[in-house]
Amino acid sequence: MILTSANTLENKEIIEYKGLVTGESLIGANIYKDLFSGVRDVVGGRTSTYEEEIKKARDIALKSMEEKAEQLGANAVIGLKISYDNLGGTMGNTILITTYGTAIKYE
Repeated sequence: MILTSANTLENKEIIEYKGLVTGESLIGANIYKDLFSGVRDVVGGRTSTYEEEIKKARDIALKSMEEKAEQLGANAVIGLKISYDNLGGTMGNTILITTYGTAIKYE
């Protein structure tokens, strides 16, 4: 399965547009991650714990989108976008990661 942010595939003929596919994943930060992240922010440096959690959540969202594309008979997703949203409010420090693009079949 090819996943690309481009709107076409170079040297490939798109033979069918299957439609929009999406994938979502939620991650929530707990108090210990918040505490250590805050300490890192004060003394400088990267908050690698959050980075790893975001990477895992992004991979889950991409995999979910890819599976939906396969169910439609697609062999690629073009126009791929990734969105990160802090839900805040009653959801605390929950981050929603959404992936979306157009599922296609190419030769």
